[in-house]
Amino acid sequence: MQLSWRHLSRNLLLAYQSLGVVYGDLSTSPLYVYRSVFMGKLQDYQTEEVLFGVFSLIFWTLTLVTLIKYVFILLSADDNGEGGTFALYSLLCRHARFSLLPNQQAADEELSAYKYGPSAHVVASSQLKRFLEKHKKLRTALLLFVLFGACMVIGDGVLTPAISDEVLLMACVILVGLFALQHCGTRRVAFLFAPVVIIWLFCIFSIGIYNTIHWNPKILRALSPYYIYKFFRITGKDGWISLGGVLLCITGTEAMFADLGHFTALSIRMAFALLIYPCLVVQYMGQAAFLSKNLGSVETSFYDSIPSIACMTVMFITTWLMALVIIFVWQRSVLLAIAFLVFFGSIEAVYLSSAFIKVPQGGWVPLVLSLIFMIIMYTWHYGTRQKYSFDLHNKVSLKWLLGLGPSLGIVRVPGIGLIYSELATGVPAIFTHFVTNLPAFHKVLVFVCVKSVPVPSVSPEERFLVGRVCPRPYRMYRCIVRYGYKDVQKDDGDFERQLIQSIAQFIMMEAEESSQYASSESSSLDGRMAVISTNAERSTTSLIVSEHEEDYGVTSTVQSSKSPSLQSLRTLYEDETPQVRRRVRFQLPQNPSMDLSVRDELMDLIQAKEAGVAYIMGHSYIKARRSSSLLKKIAIDIGYSFLRKNCRGPAVALNIPHISLIEVGMIYYV
Repeated sequence: MQLSWRHLSRNLLLAYQSLGVVYGDLSTSPLYVYRSVFMGKLQDYQTEEVLFGVFSLIFWTLTLVTLIKYVFILLSADDNGEGGTFALYSLLCRHARFSLLPNQQAADEELSAYKYGPSAHVVASSQLKRFLEKHKKLRTALLLFVLFGACMVIGDGVLTPAISDEVLLMACVILVGLFALQHCGTRRVAFLFAPVVIIWLFCIFSIGIYNTIHWNPKILRALSPYYIYKFFRITGKDGWISLGGVLLCITGTEAMFADLGHFTALSIRMAFALLIYPCLVVQYMGQAAFLSKNLGSVETSFYDSIPSIACMTVMFITTWLMALVIIFVWQRSVLLAIAFLVFFGSIEAVYLSSAFIKVPQGGWVPLVLSLIFMIIMYTWHYGTRQKYSFDLHNKVSLKWLLGLGPSLGIVRVPGIGLIYSELATGVPAIFTHFVTNLPAFHKVLVFVCVKSVPVPSVSPEERFLVGRVCPRPYRMYRCIVRYGYKDVQKDDGDFERQLIQSIAQFIMMEAEESSQYASSESSSLDGRMAVISTNAERSTTSLIVSEHEEDYGVTSTVQSSKSPSLQSLRTLYEDETPQVRRRVRFQLPQNPSMDLSVRDELMDLIQAKEAGVAYIMGHSYIKARRSSSLLKKIAIDIGYSFLRKNCRGPAVALNIPHISLIEVGMIYYV
């Protein structure tokens, strides 16, 4: 594929920016790798042959793990431009049913981001796919595997500032500066730090060239892997233990894949292959050449322990996930995936085994931190899954709703009731509590489900999935609002308008299809969903939207109330909120050919919006059944309950206006 100049220049700019964000750890690793290798018993092996062997190990580790595995292979396994452990897991969940939360819908597969990657199926992997999908314990193990890898990254991040004792003050100043600049965005931070990294790389490259030429040009022979064999022949077990120090030369490699979402695969490949890799190789070569003639210059007091184990564990987990991606996402031969796993997995397993020797000396810290974080994450996931399972198995019968009639057996008053539920299908059990506890219900009811789908982001045109719950006279709808794992749910004040427009568009779309295909009304009951594009709002068949400002004076508001206490409360509320507010109004389009029943339904929707919108949620308490095991009681009654009490409530997380919120309590016995 021939690259245009515009495309190339954009990637060159991104490659420049990536230098200031991605390659900090990799670029500074020459400061401490050799000093870390020659710790302990390896101090007794400071000979030229051993130094050549160490350099050969560093060179081939950088080449095989960083250059070939990550730059040339792993960067191709992106999820719509996103990288990292969760991105690989998201790819696997889309191409195989590995997700433990049963909220997937066929409509989700129609998302443009969902279809990323090949679509053909390979017979060779079908048996393995069915085997993994069938066994829930294997899918749970896969989730724990992914969570542990993500938690190891967090544990490594917690430790990084703590092991910089010698430059503690400088590290604190830099960290404070970074946090202060974060609001400016990754682009500005990258522009600020990229020149510093470039100057550093130029310096270490120049020093490496000088040391190689001046001290020992024979170091070029160590590019041969034969010197690795000589290294282990001489050092034996002590050489194997020292691999924990060699491992430090690839510290930060995972950042190339994890930070992929800020850049492009091509830009990161260009930055590493054309600049980072040659500079690091030349610097390590120059250091080895210098040390071969100055054997007493190797310092041994840099670290008392080597915990960086977190880094290699993440790489090892990524290798296993990548093998699954090769089978299920790239749909290649199982033999190719096994070859990839055996080749790179064996290299990383050797380093990982060496790193585990240092666990008693400090390597246990990231392991313990990661285990704690993983337990927290899995407890939250487990509790959420149990709650969803309860809702799924205790849905309100559609036959029961139809038996109540369009009035639902209660008074239907003007207005729109948005009933929030995690269920993507059916009517949640908590709806019966609403009907029982509330004396009246809104004329228009919308079951709203805010759902996360295994894609990085969902475009606004595909966000709303709208359907009907009961026949038309019931005025009951379902709206599924879909977000990706990188989407941020912002309270832009436009949700109600988009929701009303989406329902109106669905009503008109349904009428058009019914007239064309003469489909029965029953086919629309709680099953048929339609993706409503926000671009459809500009269509001539959509509702006409008008905005105007209204002045809510404090005096008129207070005089309209006879209660002194209510007057004081309203006065306080008016003082804290803007007095001029935008009000959105809807009107029917001028369409003489519109069906009368459709016009009546749209008018009911408009009048309900004018009467007001209420957000109705269940305030749920999750408890384990008495017959549950002790472990489950601890997880649900203590762990999950603690997390729910100390996390943001659903109303806050979903940006629901507090003044319009109605909550009904319910206890879940799971």
